[in-house]
Amino acid sequence: MSDKLDMTAMYAMHDALRRELEHLARVTARLDDPRNVLRTAVGWELFKKSLHVHHTAEDDALWPPLRQSLAKRPDELALLEAMEAEHAAVDQVIEAIDALPADPGSEFDRLGDLADSLVTGLTGHLKHEEDQALPLIQAFATPQQWAHFGQIHGQRIGPDAPRLLPWLLEGATEQTTAVMLAPLPEPARDAYTTKWQPAYAALDRWSPGTAA
Repeated sequence: MSDKLDMTAMYAMHDALRRELEHLARVTARLDDPRNVLRTAVGWELFKKSLHVHHTAEDDALWPPLRQSLAKRPDELALLEAMEAEHAAVDQVIEAIDALPADPGSEFDRLGDLADSLVTGLTGHLKHEEDQALPLIQAFATPQQWAHFGQIHGQRIGPDAPRLLPWLLEGATEQTTAVMLAPLPEPARDAYTTKWQPAYAALDRWSPGTAA
């Protein structure tokens, strides 16, 4: 397999999503009402925003050019279809979770079941993508296509970068952090160090009432 494409950002996002799934599992296992946490905690909003940016960027800017390259390879095309189907399934579970807090009659067990489905479904999707889709991308995507995907991904983060970038890099290695910050202009790198990361570190993001 060629290593022509730098997958640092992809793996950083996957690691961050797995980290937050662990928080979600703990929150929804609490004996008190976890629906209030999901309704008002900034952690849930950051998770959803990051996941939405990541998956829609793949669906809109990564899979379509790959389909052109794989037009005569039905097995690989089926894999791309599976990626999009898994994205849609995860979205449906998140929508169902968000619908629960607005329903005072909803049962706590229902939230637990949905949270388990989200953890299982998204964890399985991330592994499926890493095991099969990322090698496919390395083999068939051009550097230009990969760069375009990165640009679209970055554009969709846009004004949320002061919160989403520290979220993404929480717990990341120094090497990963350096790779992710390198493309930023110097003022943005300075802002990350002096403002964005300290503000993020001060958040108790999985406590109720932290959403802004």
